[in-house]
Amino acid sequence: MGELRSKAGHTEAIRTEGRVCVVVNTRSRRGRHRYSEAIAMLRAEGFEPIRLFPVDDPKRLRATLEAALDAKPDLLVVGGGDGTLSAAVKHVAHRDVALGVLPLGTTNNFARSLGIPLDLQGAIRVFRIGKVADIDLGVADGREFANLASFGVSVEVAGKVRPGLKRILGRAAYPLTALTILPGHQPFRAFLTVDGRRHELLTHQLNIANGRFHGGWQVAKDISIDNGRLVAYQLGSGKRLRLLLETLIRATTGRWRSLAGGPFVMGREMHLETDPPMTADVDGEVRLMTPITIRTVPNGLRVMVPADFVDS
Repeated sequence: MGELRSKAGHTEAIRTEGRVCVVVNTRSRRGRHRYSEAIAMLRAEGFEPIRLFPVDDPKRLRATLEAALDAKPDLLVVGGGDGTLSAAVKHVAHRDVALGVLPLGTTNNFARSLGIPLDLQGAIRVFRIGKVADIDLGVADGREFANLASFGVSVEVAGKVRPGLKRILGRAAYPLTALTILPGHQPFRAFLTVDGRRHELLTHQLNIANGRFHGGWQVAKDISIDNGRLVAYQLGSGKRLRLLLETLIRATTGRWRSLAGGPFVMGREMHLETDPPMTADVDGEVRLMTPITIRTVPNGLRVMVPADFVDS
């Protein structure tokens, strides 16, 4: 991957040389309608992209990202939802290129964790007045990810939530779909080993987060995507009614919770076993199964963030 320049030097190169490539998933919730507008806004900020890649077939995304990186940009601007951005993370990780985020999806968890404005104009303005920071990556059995590995009812929700409902309701489509699945969902037993300690719990839903947001709502105000730690937490418990109430509360209030007051486990590496064995949803990809080992790679990814982002 080669040697990385300083973050200050990288920021200056983006501002002065403007070597930018743009990849936009035009199948995402807003990508199709906002693509031309985004390019016009980039040009208005003084950027003339060296290559443009609208992607209307998700199967072409990986090859397109590699083609964009072959052009040697200082900034790779990627527009789409969390799935698109997670795919980009795998390609940009450990390279001397910064990822620029255009939040064009439903929940935009990654953009929220970085403090990126969710309006297109604000997000593009970050490329001009923001800075290059390096943030943590999650790694699940060798697969890099940006936001979250989840187990339980949310895996079913991801498979059953209807695209039309997402377009109409946005992030509220997920908890509403969950409410239709929960009455028949069976709890599972999870065994989580962190720093030599084994934690056992009975639950309908377990999440292991690298970022701060899940489903578009903040998990806890003191989680960071740049502190070198993962956070594991359950939603509700083995009691279905409790999870129903928790889901309703999150859907209606998006309330803040503190790590000090919630059922959280933190660490750099976590080994999870479940009874029965379960599939894992890793940033929207359902390919891995438990048992699974998840760890964090501090400062594994360069991103363009607002100037006030705390880069540790």
